[in-house]
Amino acid sequence: MNLAFAGTPEFAAAALAALHAAGHSIVCVLTQPDRPAGRGLQLQPSAVKQLALAHGVPVLQPRSLRLDGKFPDDARAAQAALQAAAPEVMVVAAYGLILPQWVLALPRHGCINIHASLLPRWRGAAPIQRAIEAGDA
Repeated sequence: MNLAFAGTPEFAAAALAALHAAGHSIVCVLTQPDRPAGRGLQLQPSAVKQLALAHGVPVLQPRSLRLDGKFPDDARAAQAALQAAAPEVMVVAAYGLILPQWVLALPRHGCINIHASLLPRWRGAAPIQRAIEAGDA
């Protein structure tokens, strides 16, 4: 099955690695743009980007996916690339951007979100930390 994947941090990279190891055809990856990090504030690729490139998977790094937003050219380029890749399913894990309706409607079989905690109890930006604080871990 042809998959698109959207994710950014180590948690998402583990999911991408599992999908790759299971033999799925990953046709493209969406991840956040490279960010400055470390003492020299040099641009650093996300964990997902590093893994995707290591496996020869095309990487898209739009600043936004909103066609009517601040970066419409990024969104249109991502839209064209995703349409050309024609994924049957998109798997999302800690991507960091809200997926607009055009993204959700693109894969023939829809999108699946992997969340790091029990929903809806630990929804939000820091689900693992909140679960640990509450003694659920």
